[in-house]
Amino acid sequence: MNSSHRPPLRQSPARAFGLFLGAALAVLLAGCGPSAPPAAAVPDKSITVTANDDMKYDTAKIDAKPGQKLRITLQNTGTAPKFSMGHNLTVLNKGTNVNKFIEAGAEHAAESYIDPAMKGNIIATTKLLGPGESDTITFKAPMVPADYDFVCTFPGHAAVGMKGKLVVAP
Repeated sequence: MNSSHRPPLRQSPARAFGLFLGAALAVLLAGCGPSAPPAAAVPDKSITVTANDDMKYDTAKIDAKPGQKLRITLQNTGTAPKFSMGHNLTVLNKGTNVNKFIEAGAEHAAESYIDPAMKGNIIATTKLLGPGESDTITFKAPMVPADYDFVCTFPGHAAVGMKGKLVVAP
């Protein structure tokens, strides 16, 4: 018999199963090795916006990271009565037609000038505030980077400049 020619090695079923388990364990352990460090958590952000009888917010831009927890407090520092000069801060979904949203709410004084049929366009909104009042909204910034409008829904206020942008960027 030629020594260069050997009969094929036969593996017992137990040995084949052992090799399979060893390979499977190696694959699993490879997935448990060191990985990239987790992304640093984005800290929560708190901001106070004031509104007054001049129908302006003191802040026209709020910067945020996608998914960042935001706490926005609106303070009405004006002196005019709520029925004639109430203020709120309403953050709208991307793509909302601001003019149509405001127009639709004009007939809904009891709902803070927000048409109930349009509530699906709102990310967050404060109450309608009278002089010396404040309200805080807490929400997560949208995950999609974009500019999101915020407005006062009291009739005429957004038209004269009581609006701004929530700018979500990585």
